Amino acid sequence: MQNKVNIKNKRAKFEYEILDTYTAGIVLSGTEIKSIRNSRASIAESFCEFNDKEELFVINMTIEEYSHGTHYNHRPKAERKLLLNRRELKNLQKDVSTKGLTIVPLRLYINENGLAKLEIALARGKKLYDKRDSIKDRESKRRLDRINKSF
Repeated sequence: MQNKVNIKNKRAKFEYEILDTYTAGIVLSGTEIKSIRNSRASIAESFCEFNDKEELFVINMTIEEYSHGTHYNHRPKAERKLLLNRRELKNLQKDVSTKGLTIVPLRLYINENGLAKLEIALARGKKLYDKRDSIKDRESKRRLDRINKSF
């Protein structure tokens, strides 16, 4: 039985307005996937970028070194290639270059086949007043939940 790996970027929904989501595969080495299966990864500060060959890479994703790895261990903050369909890559690159949007990772998980997947989102940065509205909505929802719980 596999353990459930579900690493989230909680800050992304607060900092960005999510427009569209995609599921991408990741090119990983042996020690990287072992560290992810032990939930030793972080996507909190990461973002996605295209290189000159029109390939999508995730930058600043931290995968800690595998504890039982020898000199074959990986670099913790290496750039990792994301795997998407050619059509999806072209659409994402067009949106990022023309509309000024960005691509942020939302969730890193292991699917039922044992493969690491990264859920990415096409997003627009929020302004300060949008963040205040998000905080206000969250606080009012908490108050309502407390009132409903007491009845």
